Amino acid sequence: MPTLRLVRHKIAKSPVHTPLAWVRHRNLTPSDVFVASYPRSGNTWLRMMLFQILMGQSPLFTDVDQVLPDVGKHEKALPVLPRNGRLIKTHERYRSEYGKAVYLVRDARDVALSEFAYQKALAIIPDDFDRYLARFLRGTVNPFGSWQDHVNSWIRAQEDGRAQIFMMRYDELRRDPVPSLTKIIEFLGVPVGPEAIERAVADNSMEKMRDKEKRNPLKASANGRFVREGSVGGWRDRFSTTQAQLVQQCVGGVLTRLGYPGVNS
Repeated sequence: MPTLRLVRHKIAKSPVHTPLAWVRHRNLTPSDVFVASYPRSGNTWLRMMLFQILMGQSPLFTDVDQVLPDVGKHEKALPVLPRNGRLIKTHERYRSEYGKAVYLVRDARDVALSEFAYQKALAIIPDDFDRYLARFLRGTVNPFGSWQDHVNSWIRAQEDGRAQIFMMRYDELRRDPVPSLTKIIEFLGVPVGPEAIERAVADNSMEKMRDKEKRNPLKASANGRFVREGSVGGWRDRFSTTQAQLVQQCVGGVLTRLGYPGVNS
């Protein structure tokens, strides 16, 4: 029901979300590892592939959410990592509880387009994209703040040595999934042969992910797809010159630091 989803969305964005974050982070262990990202950055796709590599079977969305769940729902997560560690999803900015994590980062411009399309499909936003983009850059479109503050929190933690953080760009994972996943698996400390990684990539292509969603619909996608195109650089065909310049002005420094091209590159 659109009205109910709108209410839940507003509650999630309310000031209550941040003070209650400590509740979601109880009962973690030093052996737990996190799959972290800003929303709409490929976290679910990555976890689908990791599930298959670690569990030896092709998963549905519900399988992944049970075995490699969101932080706050991790009590029953399976110990799939060394020393009984669990693999836990988070969209939070860096926190001291995150001792080891894979951080998946996606170009802010593609994230904004994906988040906008997803929220429009759920009928929880009335904005046109111009208004939405300004709100996205201010960090008011979801409970997790702005893309740039989120990314910077993880970069600083990595550079300061506060945690073991493996930074992976979404476009690199899309372009070269097998070698990229191999690096992630090595970081997790799990001995896995190349055949298992290649099979996980083949079984979780965007086309097969959409097929899985049809067979196992997500509640959140009742009015639209959760799995979209997963595009890389799609913003170039969608952004106006003014929109591209606004993003460059607000987050251009972070994009450059991550190796993403500017407006005229």
